[in-house]
Amino acid sequence: MRLINSIKNKYRQANFFKLMGIALLCNAGVYNTLAHAELLPATTAANVTVYELDNGMRILVLPDHRAPVVVSQVWYRVGSSYEHNGVTGISHMLEHMMFKGTKKLKPGEFSEIIAFNGGEENAFTGTDYTAYFQTIAADRLELCLRLEAERMRNLKLDETELKKELQVVKEERRMRTEDNPQALTFEQFQATAFVNSPYHHPIIGWMDDITNYKVNDAREWYDRWYAPNNAILVVVGDVQPAAVYALAKKYFGKLKPSLLVPPKTQIEIPQLGERRIKVHAPAEVPYVVLGYPVPVLKTAKEAWQVYALDVLAGVLDGGDSARLSRELIRGQQIAAQVSVSYDMYDRLNSSFVLSAVPNDNKKVADIETALRQQLNKLKTHKISAEELARVKAQVLASEVYQRDSMFYQGMRLGLLEAVGLGWQRADEYVAGIKAVTAEQVQSVAKEYFVDQHVTVAELVPQSSITAPNVSGE
Repeated sequence: MRLINSIKNKYRQANFFKLMGIALLCNAGVYNTLAHAELLPATTAANVTVYELDNGMRILVLPDHRAPVVVSQVWYRVGSSYEHNGVTGISHMLEHMMFKGTKKLKPGEFSEIIAFNGGEENAFTGTDYTAYFQTIAADRLELCLRLEAERMRNLKLDETELKKELQVVKEERRMRTEDNPQALTFEQFQATAFVNSPYHHPIIGWMDDITNYKVNDAREWYDRWYAPNNAILVVVGDVQPAAVYALAKKYFGKLKPSLLVPPKTQIEIPQLGERRIKVHAPAEVPYVVLGYPVPVLKTAKEAWQVYALDVLAGVLDGGDSARLSRELIRGQQIAAQVSVSYDMYDRLNSSFVLSAVPNDNKKVADIETALRQQLNKLKTHKISAEELARVKAQVLASEVYQRDSMFYQGMRLGLLEAVGLGWQRADEYVAGIKAVTAEQVQSVAKEYFVDQHVTVAELVPQSSITAPNVSGE
């Protein structure tokens, strides 16, 4: 359930588009899915063929012959968490510039060629990776690989094109963050919850940094990270692995690797007390975000804790029958909207986040108290066997549906490889979720939902159109 949300949350933070939501079933269908959770599509990670070129580029091929279509994705192990002050957002900026021409391609020509051949293409930047993808007829795969290889090492970074694209990115930030009070509040929450972790920075970057980019900033970032030994090619669809390898070797094999210097490890300092901010911005309704520091699959000492946190997220926010919707929206009618977010596939320690919009005539303090009460219930009372089974069933049902998508299968493999977990862990999710016990859910609630470790960001609506203000009240 949460892997696709992991991707979706990255898109939301990067001001990109949303992918599929969580598949929700009625109880009868859910229990049936749980009973048959093993009946997943045959195209699982076990069917992946892996190659590595002499220059260090990894190639993952997953055949899926249900339709004469192929999904091609190139992932680079670099995102906003690799950046430093002064160039925040440069990974996202470079993503835009990758469509602005190479030694052989004019600006925009990459997209024109893909569209002319009936394909679709785009790209996205996350905290820990940047990825480029195409969906196209299987017999056009060679075209995609040729074009991607061309811009991997031959990008033309022009000052004039950069200045044009700067305005596009600045407008994107204004529209999707600064003029979106909830997004602005969440950005300030992140900057408060993470002090020295690079997750402090927004994926799109701070406006002052964007304004002052120079073409050399983009060129240095490109030269440093856009190399075959920092890239993963993922191909899913109606293909034969040996044929994909031959094409990849033909186009990418001749590219020279870079001397990669990994970013310095930046571990978030221990939180010694509650952190609280208020964001004053033009808005119609108030909004509140609560977050607690938690481990992820890559950093956890015990993997079961991560799966238990994922199940716990489903207990709180797994559809209309989940606790927050049932008790806070329909029951007490204290919330108009409520949601939970936890990304177990981050590269660094993350946050377990709850957010809500209070109902009419209710205060932010009321909804914050109600959210904390729900967390305390999880600490003091084990969830029932019936509720645990229902939540697991929803998680597993979502996994079944998502594996039906070639694009999702590629995303799953690429993301796991890019953050350093390894594609082999793709099939561990179902077993990990099924093994979670009620005692483990209670255990992680007690360990991580600690009042002294919470960060709270409150949106205070302003009636007049004034510049946003952030206070540490």
